[in-house]
Amino acid sequence: MGGMGMGKMRMRYTHMTFFWGKNSEILFTGWPGANGGLYALALAAVFALAFVLEFLGSRRLDALLPAPVAAGSSRRAVPGAAARSAVYALRVGGSYLLMLALMSFNGGVLLVAVAGHAAGFLAFKAGLLGDRRAQVEDGFDKGEPAPAACC
Repeated sequence: MGGMGMGKMRMRYTHMTFFWGKNSEILFTGWPGANGGLYALALAAVFALAFVLEFLGSRRLDALLPAPVAAGSSRRAVPGAAARSAVYALRVGGSYLLMLALMSFNGGVLLVAVAGHAAGFLAFKAGLLGDRRAQVEDGFDKGEPAPAACC
């Protein structure tokens, strides 16, 4: 083994349980590093990714995309289907990136990912920034009183 250059290999420890600290690698080797400012930037990026994923899965985005057309006119259905497929691919790819960021096992990353999803849900699905039609379509508000609790 003398000629293999084994003395230059650097052994790295990967956490297999959740830990708290800014010295973590998230998604890329050496990022964010030991600098606290870059760790805060990494947390902001994870928050933004989770927030955008909630937008990509919302009805508000569906209203912006071309509507699907009946089976009779396939010519107008192709751009709408392609746009929806592209949004779906972005949502799935972003979800995988977020999952990989969470696999850094950093507690701060977990907290900001959950906070990003919660803020995105509040903004786009619970109707804080949306219109009343999205609430009614999602089934959150039908204009009827809530049923009384049993027992």
